[in-house]
Amino acid sequence: MTSLNEPAIATSAGRHAEVVRHTAETQIRVRVDLDGTGRASLSTGIGFFDHMLDQIARHGMIDLDIDAKGDLHIDGHHTVEDVGITLGQAVAKAVGDKKGIRRYGHAYVPLDEALSRVVIDFSGRPGLEMHVPFKSGMIGTFDTQLAYEFFQGFANHAFVTLHIDNLRGDNAHHQCETVFKAFARALRAALELDPRAAGIIPSTKGSL
Repeated sequence: MTSLNEPAIATSAGRHAEVVRHTAETQIRVRVDLDGTGRASLSTGIGFFDHMLDQIARHGMIDLDIDAKGDLHIDGHHTVEDVGITLGQAVAKAVGDKKGIRRYGHAYVPLDEALSRVVIDFSGRPGLEMHVPFKSGMIGTFDTQLAYEFFQGFANHAFVTLHIDNLRGDNAHHQCETVFKAFARALRAALELDPRAAGIIPSTKGSL
């Protein structure tokens, strides 16, 4: 297990990490392998959220294990936000010093009438711009406002700049799914190892 203070394994053969986060509101364990095959084992207690996390694994080609127990008797806020935080921490540890990665990634993903665009930069500077006018407040038991909280937690703790735009869509399920799929595809592109830049940090500053 990788603790919050230990360096993660980060090599071309396998970049993986595990982070455990326990608070009075949630108990979460996240394992990631950035060079996986899209396998996922997910348990958050929120069915639609598990479905969205599965999109990240499948389309990001990341092996992802998430076990989260939260105060769902209140609502899903703490669980969704804290999964975003913990996943961000795990990705940051797994990517290591960022040598050899492409750093930037973007993707457009459609689903029927919906279309979303996500752009990500492993800049070391956390920031989120998210513009998604959901057409419904709830998708199953998932509050659509919590999509923002998830991505805010991820951006802050993975130290990425993240721009998310739903360009069109009439169905909230479709809107949300295109956002998560586009995020996964952008993440995959940014984390890809560039053979032309092996061992090089993708910044003129020499660090990220």
